[in-house]
Amino acid sequence: MRNRMKKISIFIIAITTLISTFTTQALEKVTVFAAASLTNAMQDIASEYKTDHENVDIVFSFASSSVLAKQIQQGAPADIFMSADQKWMTYLIENKLVKDKEDLLKNALVLIALVQSKLDKVEIDVNTNWSEILPKGERLAIGDPDHVPAGLYAKESLTHLGVFDKLAPQFASASNVRDALMLVERSEAALGIVYSTDAKVSNKVKIVGVFPDETFTSIEYPVTLLKPEAKDFYQYLKSPQAKTIFEKYGFVTKW
Repeated sequence: MRNRMKKISIFIIAITTLISTFTTQALEKVTVFAAASLTNAMQDIASEYKTDHENVDIVFSFASSSVLAKQIQQGAPADIFMSADQKWMTYLIENKLVKDKEDLLKNALVLIALVQSKLDKVEIDVNTNWSEILPKGERLAIGDPDHVPAGLYAKESLTHLGVFDKLAPQFASASNVRDALMLVERSEAALGIVYSTDAKVSNKVKIVGVFPDETFTSIEYPVTLLKPEAKDFYQYLKSPQAKTIFEKYGFVTKW
C-alpha cells in the first residue's frame, strides 16, 4: 500500500511539473506573423535572439501579408505583425485592430542575370540601352505585371522609364517573384526583375542593376506590436544584430 501511495505521489508531482513547464512555455512564447519574403532573415534573427533567451520560443507564421492580416482580423493569436506593404497594415489600423506601426525595412527592385553571364553592371535610367542588354529573342522574367506585387512595381518603374511597352513582348511572366527568380536560374530567361532579397538568397544569380527608387512606389515593411508581452523581441528587431542580418539578406534598414 505504501509503495502504491508513493508511486501515486511521484505521478502527481510529475504531472504538476509537466503542467508547470507547459504553462511557463506558453507565457514565454512569442508568435510572429510575417510576410513570406522575411522568412530567411527572421529565422536567423530568432536563432540569434535565442542565444541569450533560451527560455523564449519564437513561433512564426509566414504567408502573404493579405492572408496574415485577415487571420489577425479573425482573431488569430499573433503577438507581432510584419507586413510587406503598407496596404495591409493600414487595413488593420482602419479596422481598429492595430493602434500604430513603425516602418522597419525597405526592399529594392533589382535586375538579375545568371552568375556566369557576361553582363556585369547596368546603370538603369532613361538612357539604358535595353536592346543591347536584352537582345531580340531573349526573355525578361517578371512577376505578372497585372497582379503580382513585384510585377506591379516593375511595371511602374519600366513605365516611368518609358520602356514598358517596348519590353512587354519579351516578358516571361511568373505567378510570383520567386518563380521569376527561378526562370533566370533555369536559363529560361536571360534577365529578371525581382526584389533584392530574392536575389540574395540565390547562388545562381547576380544583381546587375538596381531600379531607381524614384521610379516606383516605395517597397516598405511596417511592423506592429500586438501584445506587450512580446515587447522584448519586438525591440530586438531594431537592434544592431538584427540590422546586420536584415542587410545580409538585402533589406534596406530604416534605423
